Amino acid sequence: MTACAIESAAQDTAPEAFRTRAVSTAFTITANGSYGARLAGAGEALFPERWALRGSAPHAVPLPLAQPEEAGTDLQPLANGQVLIRRPVGGRHLFSLLYPAGQGTGELPIGAVETPESPDLALLPPAPDGRRAYAIAPGERASTIWLVAGGAFGPERVAVVPGHCSGGVWLDREGRVLALDRRLDGGPRKAVAVDLGRAGEVTPLLQVADGSEDRLLLADVDSGLLLIRSNAPGRDRLGWGVWGSGLPVRFPTSLQPTDPAATVTPFALQPGRLLTPERCAVALCIRAADGGTHLGVWRPEGRRLHLRPGPEGWLAGAGWWDPNGVLGLPVSTPGMPCAIARIGTASVFTDGRGAGDGPSGEVQDQDARGVVDAQRTVRLGGTGGPEGYRPIPLQQAPLGGRIGPG
Repeated sequence: MTACAIESAAQDTAPEAFRTRAVSTAFTITANGSYGARLAGAGEALFPERWALRGSAPHAVPLPLAQPEEAGTDLQPLANGQVLIRRPVGGRHLFSLLYPAGQGTGELPIGAVETPESPDLALLPPAPDGRRAYAIAPGERASTIWLVAGGAFGPERVAVVPGHCSGGVWLDREGRVLALDRRLDGGPRKAVAVDLGRAGEVTPLLQVADGSEDRLLLADVDSGLLLIRSNAPGRDRLGWGVWGSGLPVRFPTSLQPTDPAATVTPFALQPGRLLTPERCAVALCIRAADGGTHLGVWRPEGRRLHLRPGPEGWLAGAGWWDPNGVLGLPVSTPGMPCAIARIGTASVFTDGRGAGDGPSGEVQDQDARGVVDAQRTVRLGGTGGPEGYRPIPLQQAPLGGRIGPG
């Protein structure tokens, strides 16, 4: 397996500590990694852009319309190549499907959602089937989930969940069971599972300690690996566990913060690691205190966070793993507006070398050093282990085993 990347203009040094905080991304990728979408352009001249990510030559298709888009516009690509667009107008949210049409852009309006009591309607992460799209309108006492694309008659309300909900992680391959972080009556946020096939039936999903805030960040159906954020150890920390496992939640010190000026968030899990969660690679976006962006790659069995500067032009916080264990990062520079930096896990964890096959549109590692030199593998804060607190077993969370086929 090879590594293909360019050298970044950022400094070679990575931060020695960081804290966990949400990192937003303007680039959204379908669950199967076939398409991406973003608002391109500059200033007030913004327009939707769809990226085709598969094949040897990734390419971007601009989808401009008569008027430029507002900065608050949301996009989500679908597996058929269309792009869902959400435009907030007052207390209404207008939805359309965009697609290439000859030399221009076709637009199919599909309806609107009115949320007078909850103006912060947001698109949920792309559904696993790639055909449907969902949005959530969080309220203080109840949150409403809408099917906004892929239904029979335009946007339709599919569930009302008691409490204020945020986040969103799909827990199966069918797009039926969704994890949300819910706050009830001013209490701590807890991850719950919402069954959209049963009118939004809610099941407790994660409770590390009674009064702790326990949020689910990522989940992988194949391996059962869960990435969580919890303050059960006494402060907000990243941790990991396994669905249905008798092992405790782990909060490895290699992922933990000490510098409040830097940020980190996991954004992709390696698929296909059946029954081997400890070997499942995790990709993280790290923003240093000096403003530089770094890429982190980690897996539970290694107890190390492997760091390197993010590739030049990386749309930071966006990326996906393919079934072969290659991480794809979307990259856009003036000289290469649509490209993919590809990084193989073998190069990360064994210091493999090689320049890659070099298909058109990829960003090449010009000096073939591999992704991480052995001397630059960094341990941040130690190698794991307790720090004066007792980890709470994940089995106390009513997960009931894996959700969906695995």
